[in-house]
Amino acid sequence: MNLYDLARGLHILAVIAWMAGLLFLPRLYAYDAEQRDKAEPLRSEMQALLRAWQTRLVKIILNPAMILSWVFGLWLIHIDVQTRGAAFLGEPWMIAKLVGILLLSGWHGYLSAEKKRIAAGASVRTGKFWRLTNEVPFVLAIVMVLSVTTEWQL
Repeated sequence: MNLYDLARGLHILAVIAWMAGLLFLPRLYAYDAEQRDKAEPLRSEMQALLRAWQTRLVKIILNPAMILSWVFGLWLIHIDVQTRGAAFLGEPWMIAKLVGILLLSGWHGYLSAEKKRIAAGASVRTGKFWRLTNEVPFVLAIVMVLSVTTEWQL
């Protein structure tokens, strides 16, 4: 086993966990938003359960997976720079991947901030909004994976 294959495998696993969380959290937000129209006491019980799930998902899966994705991704870049130089960092496929990573990280930050707004009762987002935006991470993943695997050029 070489270091590059180890780093790549760990990076892929971390990204899978990160993506799973990014795809599931908006669904939990949609369910939470839809509780506003329900009668008490079921609304309070369901919101408490959903918010506990949201907190666990962010703390146990999303945040560690994002950090590990970054760490292993930077490790891969370091290995690549050591073996083939830094020129690949300016290639269109790599720029697309790096922009995608920044956008995914920004989406992660937005979801984390929204969790705080939801907990404070200050969120104005609807279930429909969360269902429409639920696919944002997957669309970004499509662009990033295809740019890397095909190493497309402009």
